[in-house]
Amino acid sequence: MMCPILSFFVKSISFALFVEFLDDVMIDACNRFSNLSHKVSPTLFLEFHGAQDAIKAQVELVEELAQMNGGSDFHWAEKQEDRNKLWKARHNCWYATLALRPGTKGYATDVCVPISKLPEIIVATKEDILKSSIVGTIVGHVGDGNFHCFITVDPDNPEELPVIKEVAERMARRAIAVGGTCTGEHGIGLGKRDLLVKEVGDGAMTVMKQLKNTLDPKGLMNPGKVFK
Repeated sequence: MMCPILSFFVKSISFALFVEFLDDVMIDACNRFSNLSHKVSPTLFLEFHGAQDAIKAQVELVEELAQMNGGSDFHWAEKQEDRNKLWKARHNCWYATLALRPGTKGYATDVCVPISKLPEIIVATKEDILKSSIVGTIVGHVGDGNFHCFITVDPDNPEELPVIKEVAERMARRAIAVGGTCTGEHGIGLGKRDLLVKEVGDGAMTVMKQLKNTLDPKGLMNPGKVFK
């Protein structure tokens, strides 16, 4: 039931300061790594700020909406120590993912899409990870349509990294196809230069290169990054 509830929340709840998503694999990894006991299921974490009475009303509304849209196991915390315990899973996602395969390295990538397209892109990416027989988790700042994949990489298996890069590229191309961007936070760097061209087109690339050359005529700042 992840799609209906995720879609509803990210489109409808504007009063939450944070709306974070962890898929079932990520929740399981965090439970093991941080000795937690969250239900192993796609999970949303929300944080509300404001006057006490307003927060109480918001929490009650969210619980009601969650139940109406297929959500379950709603838990909320008010005291700081209880809030910290709930958020502990989210804060240790990277290390929890790496702990799924001790001795591996991590590969991280992200995209950002219109909120209305977020559920279908997350589902498609998760299916791609499973079909590719790699170990990866999904975590997202879904209030703005951004989500990340953390994938484990065996440095002693030369066949693994190319498969992971293909999964990451398909993820980015899906995002671009629905009007999103190939990166929400991680940046273009070296690995997404071709994807940026596909996203913005040759005309925009020309303008950006002209600006770059004007501000950095000697190419001293991040040489080779973003543009080939």
